[in-house]
Amino acid sequence: MVATAQRYGEVHPDVEITWEKRSLQAFADMPIEKLAETFDLLVIDHPFAGFAAAHPDLLLDLNQHAPPMLLADHAANAVGVSHASYDYDSRRCALAIDAAAPISGWREDLMGRHGVTIPATWEELLELATDGFVAVAGIPVDCLMNFFMFCHARGEDPCQSPDRVVRRDVGEAALAMQRELMSRLAPDTWFSNPIRVWDALARSSGRLAYCPFAYGYSNYARVGYAEHPLRFGGLVAHAGKPLRSTLGGTGLAISSRCRHPAAALDYAGWVSSGSCQETLYFENGGQPAHRRAWLSDEVNRRSNGFFRDTLATLDEAWMRPRYAGYLGFQDEGGTIIQEFLRGLIDSTTALTRLDAAYCRSRMA
Repeated sequence: MVATAQRYGEVHPDVEITWEKRSLQAFADMPIEKLAETFDLLVIDHPFAGFAAAHPDLLLDLNQHAPPMLLADHAANAVGVSHASYDYDSRRCALAIDAAAPISGWREDLMGRHGVTIPATWEELLELATDGFVAVAGIPVDCLMNFFMFCHARGEDPCQSPDRVVRRDVGEAALAMQRELMSRLAPDTWFSNPIRVWDALARSSGRLAYCPFAYGYSNYARVGYAEHPLRFGGLVAHAGKPLRSTLGGTGLAISSRCRHPAAALDYAGWVSSGSCQETLYFENGGQPAHRRAWLSDEVNRRSNGFFRDTLATLDEAWMRPRYAGYLGFQDEGGTIIQEFLRGLIDSTTALTRLDAAYCRSRMA
């Protein structure tokens, strides 16, 4: 984003854009209303869409303000539901600029050195984890995102009912499946976010060589970014079907308080365009949301095939809830799932508390 702001200022010398960064956790948690009071442009997560729709004075509705041709291009060239994820109750809070979802990643050299292969099935993954080759992000929010994935694997989309997260039998099976894997992992799993997992794999000199699902960052596939580049791909199959991960990514929003909306819209349209995403945005470490970049021969050459090898997984990713109170449930729910996985509570307690937190969030 810093690179795009610099270039935009060079082409438009009457406009200066300055970005301030926040932590990954603050990105997920910081109240959007506070950001919109201070900043003209905001990089946000799509679960904010419901809150933004319920508070229409916070962000510009880009369905009304963005050029129709730009929106049509984004719709036609979306990666999975990344474009749709920022539209809630017919209001669009942001333009997708980054597409991400949990994918698998590994060190080819270490896998070869130890004579192990990429697991294709859930059973093969468990064997690999038992032998000490596997790392998974285990902080609360990732525990919840993965729980959603296991609910899909056990036959039900979560959060479809207003009074429960998932049927009790499905929830029990999903939790058991999740703990079956997590119980085989190192103790520091509970403190690892996806970035920490990819860093650990990239510098590993021992057996740690494979992650079955964590939000992907294409930089780790690029030569020179980390100590050892990683390869990335899809998810293992359970009962004959690939696991279905939970969509992430980011969007570029514009505060309703912005005093220069025309310039902000022009910049946002350019940053999210296929031409910028395929070139300047990617070249400076960005992970595009425009399909043109994901299919680009040059982008894939420079990222060791990251985008082509994971596109099918992104296209199948599930969009989590986006109602106005959802983020409160996400914070509380992740802690509940992690407590179960660490053996601090039983499954009945976990699911009862999870449903209670969900119901409270629906009324917020």
